Amino acid sequence: MEELLNELREIKSLSLLSAKNVLTIDEVSKLTDLSVSCLYKKTCAKEIPYYKKDKRIYFKRQEIEEWMLQNRVSTNEELEQTAINYTVTGRLTKKG
Repeated sequence: MEELLNELREIKSLSLLSAKNVLTIDEVSKLTDLSVSCLYKKTCAKEIPYYKKDKRIYFKRQEIEEWMLQNRVSTNEELEQTAINYTVTGRLTKKG
């Protein structure tokens, strides 16, 4: 029974998290599956977008989602198309 209650609490927590636009470091930890310690290191190194107010750190959900998706890896098909285009034109074209 206790396990079920814990599951329900977690579901409630995640559903509330999905409705928020401004997140705390604990919420970003849940969203990204990175530890709070790792996130503090990334903020100190200015590797992740964040805001600071009265010694508290906040994050915009949209910016975190964009940060998570910033290093897209091309598919084999895209790489092949780039190679074909380069062979034909002699120039590399950048997508995006």
